[in-house]
Amino acid sequence: MTALVPLPVVMPLLGAALTLVLPWARAQRAVSVFVLTATLAVSAVLLVRAYADGPLVVRIGGWPPPAGIVLVADQLAALMLTVSAAVTLCVLLYSIGQGQSDLDEGTPVSIFHPTYLVLTAGVTNSFLAGDLFNLFVGFEMLLTASYVLITLGGSDVRIRTGSTYVVVNILASMIFLSGVGLVYAATGTLNLAQLAGRLDTLPADLRLALQLMLLLAFGIKAAVFPLAAWLPDSYPTAPAPVTAVFAGLLTKVGVYAIIRTETLLFPGGRADALLMVVAGLTMLVGILGAVAQSDLKRLLSFTLVSHIGYMIFGVALSTVAGLTGAIFYVLHHITVQTTLFLVAGLIELRAGSTDLRRLGGLARITPLIAVLFFVPAMNLAGIPPFPGFLGKLGLFQAGAAVGGALPWTVVAAGAVTSLCTLYAASRVWNIAFWRSPRLVGEAPSLPRLMVGSTVALVTLGVTFTLAAGPIFAVTADAADDLYRRTPYVRAVFPEGTP
Repeated sequence: MTALVPLPVVMPLLGAALTLVLPWARAQRAVSVFVLTATLAVSAVLLVRAYADGPLVVRIGGWPPPAGIVLVADQLAALMLTVSAAVTLCVLLYSIGQGQSDLDEGTPVSIFHPTYLVLTAGVTNSFLAGDLFNLFVGFEMLLTASYVLITLGGSDVRIRTGSTYVVVNILASMIFLSGVGLVYAATGTLNLAQLAGRLDTLPADLRLALQLMLLLAFGIKAAVFPLAAWLPDSYPTAPAPVTAVFAGLLTKVGVYAIIRTETLLFPGGRADALLMVVAGLTMLVGILGAVAQSDLKRLLSFTLVSHIGYMIFGVALSTVAGLTGAIFYVLHHITVQTTLFLVAGLIELRAGSTDLRRLGGLARITPLIAVLFFVPAMNLAGIPPFPGFLGKLGLFQAGAAVGGALPWTVVAAGAVTSLCTLYAASRVWNIAFWRSPRLVGEAPSLPRLMVGSTVALVTLGVTFTLAAGPIFAVTADAADDLYRRTPYVRAVFPEGTP
């Protein structure tokens, strides 16, 4: 069964190579769909086996750690793999439908498909990485691909905003690489399981400095306050499928890295107060920015920043209950945020704009889009019984259990953020869907593949509600393993840590 662990990385890379040399667009689409479908199937199997048997480990090339590279599929990694594979597959199908209808996009298929598969490989490699340098490699793979995707079409606006995105992420990568070098200089290893023991022996101040440097790099990639100013300007200008997959996955890779390093490498909570302050400010500043927007894509970009704060709050609590809520919220948010950006693409296709001042009457003109927007919007706002409510409730209960002025303050900030999210969603609904129609002439029809993939993601979001109990059980088990650290370390070093 461990032979399956590298496949979520290897298959997209092989698919990217194949699509790059295939001259037929239909063949490229077929290869991409097959590869991502297979990746989803393998990820689901890994999730079942990781839950039943514990972390699955593969030593690349047969080299033993720490000299060799290891890939580790524990419950957290397998959960992230499965949800991200489902999302990337749906977004790919959406992009294929858009490519069949949006003839003036200027996006060469020969570039899109291999780049998209490399992005997928970078995401999966980040989740499976068993050492800091391989985690850095995963980040660079997905970021290099994202530099191409965010500038597809070559328009002036995309090039300008893409340049900001590139500069910020190169800076974050430099900080990350510097942190990796310092960790190696201090400990003599980059293997995560080995670092779990060696970092504990370092002087407290040195350990804190290494922790803060990695948090700074991951905080930029996760778009937490005050390191998130680049995101609302960069994401909205990209094509709808690109924006959707960026919003759903790329920031979550940064959050995943924070969860992994804070639990495995830096337990003890020395940075918890800082993370709680960052979490509260991320929630409030992000949602205030969303409320002030008149463009749907920019509004959703600010809500993306805002809701990262909930995940960081769960990590900062340093409890199993808090981390359980954070993991559940990450999984839910990947789905719902991606869905909302896909719906924004449908609105843009149907109405010709995402500017709220130019929209109106969509509920009467296209009732299906209204339903597809309403469900994930209420989910994001945290309306019962959607998983957004369940995730926030779990985080608030965990914060109340910890007690103290700071956790209660962040809980209050989370409640205010939820209300403001509901206000922002209601404002979009009232303006874009309920007021008098503003469309002139006959609008284009919606491609079935675009609608079908969006419906699939909406259904996945609803499934989180129907299966909330089992999903919470799995996330609780994953959180418990993360804080115990022993299952991960013993899986990598069954004969004892050197």
